[in-house]
Amino acid sequence: MTHPIQCSCGILKGTVSTTDVINRCVCYCTDCQAFAHFLQRPTDILDSLGGTDIIQTLPKYISFTEGTENLACMRLTDKGLLRWYASCCHTPIGNTPPNFKLSFIGLIHTCLEAGDGSPESAFGPIRMHVHTKHAKEKGKVKSVGVAAALFRVTGMILRARFDGSYRITPFFLPETGAPIVSPKVLRVQELKELKNAA
Repeated sequence: MTHPIQCSCGILKGTVSTTDVINRCVCYCTDCQAFAHFLQRPTDILDSLGGTDIIQTLPKYISFTEGTENLACMRLTDKGLLRWYASCCHTPIGNTPPNFKLSFIGLIHTCLEAGDGSPESAFGPIRMHVHTKHAKEKGKVKSVGVAAALFRVTGMILRARFDGSYRITPFFLPETGAPIVSPKVLRVQELKELKNAA
């Protein structure tokens, strides 16, 4: 089974396989909040407490069929995650480690809302709440499922590393491991302004 990936304007399209190798979480970290503000779409991306609904899976399960020329990438810092989005309408796609050998992506819910099924029906319930100390209201949400999710995600990454499937990715060049587009790295002042806005 597959679920559609699509940016808000419909130019960038693809699919993600709805396999068992999936973890669904909500992240409240200030970096995810800053990314939402960088895209100028915080109300679309963040819930009322500042959380981002994320589907964690392997890049090999993702394929893009249209509009890949609009796939863009940024980093909050020069050592941060690669944060992918559609440049045409600033729809977030997902976050990957900068090293493609760590085969992992956190797909952001806004690119998964096309089609008939909701993210919950396609990917199951939320298993983890993380970085809850940065939620908008203290005590409203607690960290849960972190140990189990870490075990699950580590297993996903290790299997892909051992069987070589980490090389199957739409985000990196398999020959060199470089991102398919050069990421924009924010200046210190830009990041400070985004975090202040968040």
